Amino acid sequence: MEQKVKIKKHNKEENLEQFTKEELISKIKSLTAHNIQLKNLLAKQTSPEKIAKQSKAFDFSNTFFRYQFQHVFLHLLYLGWDYKGFVVQEDTTDTVEHHLFEALMKTKLIQDRTSSNYHRCGRTDKGVSSFGQVISIDLRTNMLKNDQKELLEDSNKSKNQLNYCKILNKVLPSNIQCVGWSLVGESSSARFDCLSRTYKYYFPKGKLNIQKMRFASEKLLGTHDFRNLCKMDVGNGVVDFKRNITEMKIEPIDKQQNLYAMYVITIKAKAFLWHQIRCIMGILFLMGQENEEPEVIDELFNIEKYPRKPEYSMGSEIPLNLHYCEYENLNWNYDTQILDEITEKLNHFWTFYAVKKEMVRDMIKAIENIKISKKLPVVETKCLSEHLVQHLKTKNYVPLLKRQTCDSLEDKIEHYMKRKRIELIDENK
Repeated sequence: MEQKVKIKKHNKEENLEQFTKEELISKIKSLTAHNIQLKNLLAKQTSPEKIAKQSKAFDFSNTFFRYQFQHVFLHLLYLGWDYKGFVVQEDTTDTVEHHLFEALMKTKLIQDRTSSNYHRCGRTDKGVSSFGQVISIDLRTNMLKNDQKELLEDSNKSKNQLNYCKILNKVLPSNIQCVGWSLVGESSSARFDCLSRTYKYYFPKGKLNIQKMRFASEKLLGTHDFRNLCKMDVGNGVVDFKRNITEMKIEPIDKQQNLYAMYVITIKAKAFLWHQIRCIMGILFLMGQENEEPEVIDELFNIEKYPRKPEYSMGSEIPLNLHYCEYENLNWNYDTQILDEITEKLNHFWTFYAVKKEMVRDMIKAIENIKISKKLPVVETKCLSEHLVQHLKTKNYVPLLKRQTCDSLEDKIEHYMKRKRIELIDENK
């Protein structure tokens, strides 16, 4: 490699000898002028005044009204497919929360995360999206404390407020956006004050038996122990797996009913367990594919008979969306211009995804036409929902309740107690 470099240098020197004296003088003048321009540009960027301006710290201790703080809820949306989850992680910056706090710090709306009084409504996992994520946080404001109290009583006085969505959306990635905000009391929490969380899960109809899935979903309504329909997070102190699902419905999105017709499942509860919805979808797909009967749901809820969760695949994270978080007495501030700008960004994503979808569909049709023209044997297409679950590799289907099982809750508790990760407290003492 060194020899090749030397050869190139030698050739370049030989080429310079071919220039005339006048051409060399002209080239030197041109390069000198260009060099002066670069020096001037660099001098402007590194001038003491500019460096001082850039390095001047934002004085959050300033007692003037522009550095007051107020407690607000922010309504966020994000397309989570390209992120490794919502919550900040130590080994990556590829999370929604990382970009959010980067924007909050860059715009000087907060001094730091520690002092920001921050709570999130939901901890969405890798690949999961949200239209209705809500966070609570203290943000810088130009309103005095007395004005903030008046604003809580009358949201029409928000005209003089900082436009948080406009400020943040200028620096946030286009697939993470602030939709609206609401001034709230200082003790309000996006996490603990949430009345309910509503998720949506999208899937193609394919050859699924939708009626059987609906019948099975009705069994999920009400309060049950969902330890066999979630990932038990005992290591983080979760030992109670009773949850109450208040709403669950399966509806078509498309009017036309064919293999590619899209459906959405809407599921609502006050709180969910880790991977609960994805586990539920994995089981419902087994019903829709006619591999299991809806009565299996009743068996999975019978923790005395089945204390150990059988092995099965969860539904993919990509179709899952935290769609809505419910609160009482919030006066959301939504700006028409901001909503239009967000819609335009979403239309950009939709356009390219829609084009890709139709291109793939066209290729599928072309392959079908080749088979017909060549009179090749037609192989029955797999159920499309199978692409949304990572199936266990077995030659023959094994009924759910006859599969290998995971550790029981009691086994997990004992394991983490030995490692001193958790400690059970007797509330009666």
